[in-house]
Amino acid sequence: MATWSNFNYQNSASPLMEQIIFFHDHTLIILIMITILVAYLMMNLFFNNYINRFLLEGQMIELIWTILPAITLIFIALPSLRLLYLLDELNNPLITLKSIGHQWYWSYEYSDFNNIEFDSYMIQSNENLSNFRLLDVDNRIILPMNNQIRILVTATDVIHSWTIPSLGVKIDANPGRLNQTSFFINRPGIYYGQCSEICGANHSFMPIVVESIPMKNFINWINNYSLDDWKQVLVS
Repeated sequence: MATWSNFNYQNSASPLMEQIIFFHDHTLIILIMITILVAYLMMNLFFNNYINRFLLEGQMIELIWTILPAITLIFIALPSLRLLYLLDELNNPLITLKSIGHQWYWSYEYSDFNNIEFDSYMIQSNENLSNFRLLDVDNRIILPMNNQIRILVTATDVIHSWTIPSLGVKIDANPGRLNQTSFFINRPGIYYGQCSEICGANHSFMPIVVESIPMKNFINWINNYSLDDWKQVLVS
């Protein structure tokens, strides 16, 4: 998760986020080189004493400063296109998770299992700081690590956005529309996110928490959840 004075990306927990960070660093190096070159030329213009009253045209320099930016844009565009296709790729998902945005909470459904659905509300931070302010929820999303996960996202009222920075996932939840994306969690942990769309006054108060666990623990969680659900049905 993000920490104080953190100007960089959060540590990646998925291959997609690694590629996003690589592309960011690649583009930033190009921008730094351009900035240094332009600053150097401007300093020379300010402090040199060269005068040429008869200079009317310079075709060679115009050719250079037209071709060089085009080549620079190619070096940025090709990795960008590659990354866009990687983010849009859906590769044999093991589990499908459906996320529904409400004002101001999320609902989740595990489409591959019967009767596993719950709402996820933000919880207040307590005095002993066992959870994070404005980031923790009462029901976390439990997902297995080292497996491809598909998520279907929609909304019931206004536009929301399901965003987990550490996983490189940001997808809009539009009413009447079902969007999908996929991600791969390559290490265990708890990953925090928030609704990052301008959906209203309280959109920052509908956080998202994903807990990544090994497959064996995930199967145990599925079995226990089903047993608890049957117990509630018998009691009612």
